[in-house]
Amino acid sequence: MQHLSLSEVSIILVEPSDTQRKIIIKQLAAADINHVEAVGSVKQAIDTINKHGADLIVSAMYFEDGTGLDIIKQIKNNETLASTPFMLISSENRVEKLEEFKQSGVAAILPKPFTPENLSKALKASLDLINSDELDLELFDVHDVRVLLVDDSKLARNHIRRVLSGLGLQKILEAENGAQALTILKDNTFDLVVTDYNMPEMDGRELSEFIRFNPETAHIPIIMVTSESTSSLHMANIHQTGVNALCDKPFEVNEVRKMLASLLGQ
Repeated sequence: MQHLSLSEVSIILVEPSDTQRKIIIKQLAAADINHVEAVGSVKQAIDTINKHGADLIVSAMYFEDGTGLDIIKQIKNNETLASTPFMLISSENRVEKLEEFKQSGVAAILPKPFTPENLSKALKASLDLINSDELDLELFDVHDVRVLLVDDSKLARNHIRRVLSGLGLQKILEAENGAQALTILKDNTFDLVVTDYNMPEMDGRELSEFIRFNPETAHIPIIMVTSESTSSLHMANIHQTGVNALCDKPFEVNEVRKMLASLLGQ
């Protein structure tokens, strides 16, 4: 598989401010990215994405005609475009606003203003999504790994599924919450459970406790997907349930690759 370098990546930049667009384009150029098409509204972004496509969408949060979330939904609900990574650049620091983007499957969230180091890390996370290689496992074929993916957000499930599929995991069943996951667990055998923390009916902590304390499922590795905003007390509670690994949203390829290699064996 041929990998793209940063200098080959084509970006659509969505930013309402002319000044900010110029600043960001200059910073992208300093990071060796020169293929940038800039637009200033949600409508222009969607029209440009549908017309030309891109390797990566880099977008602000707020526009006169909507938000970056509207762009994400358009991308993720289009089969042809669904795998396109989306990077958010925003000065927004309200947890609930950022949470919406984390749950929707962004590749990276970049603070505004950002440093060259911030940009480099976010671009690397996005490039990892584009250039994902299959995981090479020593003990068994990665294609045979059976995964139960549990998240109440369809957009988040789609994003996590794409990351896992890019790493070679093909046998993935999905559940919308812990209660539905339990029903699926009764009728199927799994090698791995990837679950969100915050869900209605039964959350990820309760689901993990059930899996760990049921003799038939106690052996299954569990990756808990959380938001960085989750408190340290919650983290301590999660670890007590026997979760094997914690993964932040955005769900990053390199981080997940290391976790899978450790949990499933190389």
